[in-house]
Amino acid sequence: MSEKGLVLVVEDDFDIRNLIRLNLKRKGFEVVAVETGEEGLAKARELSPLVITLDLMLPGINGLEVCQQLRNDEKTADLYIIMVTALGEADDRITGFKIGADDYISKPFQIEELVLRVEAASKRMKRFRATEVKESTLIERGHLKIDQAQHRVWINEVEINMTITEYKLLLHLVNKQGDLCSRGELLEKVWELPPNLNTRTVDTHIKRLRQKLENLSGYIETVRGAGYRFAISI
Repeated sequence: MSEKGLVLVVEDDFDIRNLIRLNLKRKGFEVVAVETGEEGLAKARELSPLVITLDLMLPGINGLEVCQQLRNDEKTADLYIIMVTALGEADDRITGFKIGADDYISKPFQIEELVLRVEAASKRMKRFRATEVKESTLIERGHLKIDQAQHRVWINEVEINMTITEYKLLLHLVNKQGDLCSRGELLEKVWELPPNLNTRTVDTHIKRLRQKLENLSGYIETVRGAGYRFAISI
């Protein structure tokens, strides 16, 4: 297997599928490319890729259903999923994030940007999978508890399922409690993307994170026009 790791491309358009495959291979990734949702599910479960680029409009099982099934399966729940779709409206992005997508890029896209996002995601996933579970290092904020060694989160002793991106976003905010975190900083530190990238990824993930925190959502404050902050108390 390539040192950079394996990427699964699920895309029904032949030209786009080959464009993504060839450019990722040029960057040193091993790439498996399929054209249907059923094939995508099967290969994800068989190969456990670092990253999946997943088209939304697929024949048979669509991308949203594929994403949902992967998140509901313990073996594939932590895979990094980048939605790649022509449906670029805000509601479609939010739907994708609600069911567990880590990132979202709309067609038509710049192939360089997609490759950049895959490279950043693969680095995070390799570090995440290499983390050894040692003695727990716990962070506690009121009824919120985070185990940094095991990448687990609890609210009122009930464990909350989070994607790797949601977990990293929450941890970064908590570790900088009381300090402003700009969108650019979060893109750079959590997604490992350029801080000036024009994307709504941060905002949609913050919204999803607040939903998962439920009655503790007030911990994440919006600093209008500047970014977000984890409150000292609520």
